[in-house]
Amino acid sequence: MRQTLDPLVFGHRLRHFRRQRGFTLEQLGEIVGKPAPYLSMVETGKREPKLSLIGELADALGITAVDLLSHEAPSHRAHLEVSLARAQEEQLYTQLGLPHLKPTTKTPDLALEHIVGLYEALRRQTVAETITHDVARDAAANLRLDAKARGNHDADIEALALEVLSGIDYPGTGALSQRNVYDLSERFGYSVHTVPDFPPSARAIADRANGRLYIPQRNELRTRAARSVILQAIGHAALGHSQPVDFVDFLRQRLEANYFAGAVLIPEAPAAEFLADAKQRRDLSIEDLKELFYASYEMAAHRFTNLATAHLDIPVHFLRTDEEGIIRRSYENDDLPLPTDANGIVDGHRVCKEFAARKAFRSEYAYDIYYQYTDTPEGTFWSSAHVEADRSPSHVITVGTDFEHAKWFRGRGTDHHAVSQCPAAECCSLPPPELRRAWEGRVWPVPKSVSHLLAALPIDAFPGVDMYDAVTFVDELSPRHQ
Repeated sequence: MRQTLDPLVFGHRLRHFRRQRGFTLEQLGEIVGKPAPYLSMVETGKREPKLSLIGELADALGITAVDLLSHEAPSHRAHLEVSLARAQEEQLYTQLGLPHLKPTTKTPDLALEHIVGLYEALRRQTVAETITHDVARDAAANLRLDAKARGNHDADIEALALEVLSGIDYPGTGALSQRNVYDLSERFGYSVHTVPDFPPSARAIADRANGRLYIPQRNELRTRAARSVILQAIGHAALGHSQPVDFVDFLRQRLEANYFAGAVLIPEAPAAEFLADAKQRRDLSIEDLKELFYASYEMAAHRFTNLATAHLDIPVHFLRTDEEGIIRRSYENDDLPLPTDANGIVDGHRVCKEFAARKAFRSEYAYDIYYQYTDTPEGTFWSSAHVEADRSPSHVITVGTDFEHAKWFRGRGTDHHAVSQCPAAECCSLPPPELRRAWEGRVWPVPKSVSHLLAALPIDAFPGVDMYDAVTFVDELSPRHQ
């Protein structure tokens, strides 16, 4: 199972509550049966306690285990010390050649604020100079290859989802109720608040200091989407995520939290059993999985890719593309030939015009499920494409497999058939030779704005989020103003 506590923060919280009770290390050690040197190592983050010891420490201090496991430093001073300790572990700090600094009680808070602040400024400047869009896309490509190597299945997160579900009143299959989702939130120390005038750059905001999770009102975020957003926010806490140190870390955390949300909304055991039965009947369908667990089509499609290879021995492909055919998210382990560059980057490329993802928009089945077989240089593939018309702009979710395994799916009898020659340029990238000769130098399109291509990649911990809006929003709603 993934680590669910931050040793540094846990140690500071333990020291905070121990001193609050007036215990020495020796006195606390006598109560829980541990020597003082061992507890000292726990408080400095050098040892990670077992779950049983966490419970014993909480009982001895008259608090709950949740109080100890919170990811928030117990004080401003503790936050500075944790930030300094983490900074000194980073390669950039090490390269400065400075001696290790261990703050004592005599080290002023102001001095720590200057050191931490100066290092953060140095790190932001360094990141701004080194991270480019290509680096970000490379990170996405590496994460996609990692997912492919394990069949897009993460046993650790599946086990964590099973564990958290076992702690609430969930019947074991079917859709999670709103009460179930709120119970899970409370388990991780959050109360859920739906609020108006939500910052447009965020889907949810967690106030870790006060245990509050804010989401938009129902007119902005429907119930089905709200459950997913709440569980993604909980996932960061359940997985022990700290503030991302760079864009790569941010992307990894986001993928893990999304996986956690899917594994809770569509639990592995009942979903795998349902899919195995559908396979036996040769009637596999993303739509049925969506309806059984009251999830979005995209979430059901993701969960299918998580489970198809691990439980059904079926290789699959998944694409989320926009109206222009630009790939926004992708996965394949069935060797579907996707557009890629020399570095293996897929996302951001335009998918072949002959693929189901492009054909669906022009089909009479645009708002139903569009099925198609596509002949490619790598073989024949079957795909189902669903246009998410309620998104703005619309996106297409495509799920499919190779010809050999199409027999297990609903829609396998389609007579829609296409031929793709990609990656040959003549297939999609270039006009036919006779048109190129006739119109060379005579067609001059006016492109849409490309200013975003010249902009620097966001260097904040949470790219794309207006942190001024987010922080002032949370502050205005915090208990201290009520």
